[in-house]
Amino acid sequence: MKLILLGAPGAGKGTQAEVICDHLHIPSVSTGNLLREAVKKQTEYGVKAKSFMDSGKLVPDEIVLALLKERIAQDDCKNGFILDGFPRTVAQAQTLEEMGVAVDAVIDIEVPDEAITQRMSGRRVCEACGASYHIVSKPTKVEGVCDRCGGKLVIRKDDQPETVKDRLNVYHNQTEPLIEYYQKSGKLKVVDGQGDVGEVAARTLAALEA
Repeated sequence: MKLILLGAPGAGKGTQAEVICDHLHIPSVSTGNLLREAVKKQTEYGVKAKSFMDSGKLVPDEIVLALLKERIAQDDCKNGFILDGFPRTVAQAQTLEEMGVAVDAVIDIEVPDEAITQRMSGRRVCEACGASYHIVSKPTKVEGVCDRCGGKLVIRKDDQPETVKDRLNVYHNQTEPLIEYYQKSGKLKVVDGQGDVGEVAARTLAALEA
């Protein structure tokens, strides 16, 4: 089964992708993760993508597509996959179809902007081991110190309030039209993304099986 996850940055798509992966035994293909890995390794595409990512702007299609094509050609994707973070525009959705990728369903995780801003601005990441925390929902035992390794916690640039605002504006202007696009095809399934992880997971699986 080939699926697409839609939702604004911070809507919890990554967590729901994991739930679906475990349920259907297919891999999650996150273009965000692919891009971050490319940036970390300082590959040709990673260097090009970094300036866009740092400012909260969409990375150009040619970079994302090159990474995506390489990933879904791998053996673990032969029985299906979940796309998280792609497509982000109607043009990308059309390109995906031109690539011969027949999507079975599109799940839209809906969360209000105010809740997303609160979620993301409270997130903290260990600069040493990468462990993730939240000052409200998942605080550390000692403020600013990683429970796992004792490293310093930092706010990622893309979690800072102004960057979050910019990312949400980009989402509403460029990605939100995908909801109508997939609704017309009859493949769209909308899920309320508010509540704890278990509640949202139950709604997601129920929508998928409906």
